[in-house]
Amino acid sequence: MSTNDNKAVLRGELALVLVVVINSLGVLLMLHSGSGISAISSVPYAFNLVLPKLSLGTWTYIFQGLLICALMLMRRKFVPAYLFSFVVGFAFGEMMDVHELWINQLPLNFPLRIFYFVLSYLILCFGIALSNRCQLPIIPTDLFPRELMDITKQPYSRVKISYDVTCLAITTCMTFFFLGHISGLGIGTVLAAFTMGKGVALVGEQIDKKASFVSFLEH
Repeated sequence: MSTNDNKAVLRGELALVLVVVINSLGVLLMLHSGSGISAISSVPYAFNLVLPKLSLGTWTYIFQGLLICALMLMRRKFVPAYLFSFVVGFAFGEMMDVHELWINQLPLNFPLRIFYFVLSYLILCFGIALSNRCQLPIIPTDLFPRELMDITKQPYSRVKISYDVTCLAITTCMTFFFLGHISGLGIGTVLAAFTMGKGVALVGEQIDKKASFVSFLEH
């Protein structure tokens, strides 16, 4: 389907399914590259290192639940749509556990590490930009900066970068004080934290030129 301005009209539900699959892939592929885990998953990764009895996927949706609670506190009201976001976050955590089964089997050498990082960076930029436009409650780690932008009335790129840097600071403190060394963070993590907000905005502009999205929530 297309609109009068020649944009394709796509289903937000299908976009959200794609987001869950590719963003979980992007997070783990970045970690596998050896450049460090993505900022949005660095906090649950740190908890997984400190308390390894729970999987990374499980810690991910625990962290996402805390983000949902934080958003409700900031809005000072109960937001039912946020509960659906937590369900999406649970699916995201489960997909991380699924991807982990095969990504760890991928070969590693220096050129492949660079390729995995670049690919994961592009996947996450596209996936986050797509999730911001699917017209549905999205993965809490992506929902949080989007909603914070609305609450604070600040540009998305600024909110996203601040959010990512805060996640890195928490991860640094947790791993240093509990493990005795900083773990999970690398040059790729830092690079992504300071640039991905802008990358998401640029990809989002290109998506807006080509497509718009509709979902069941609009009817």
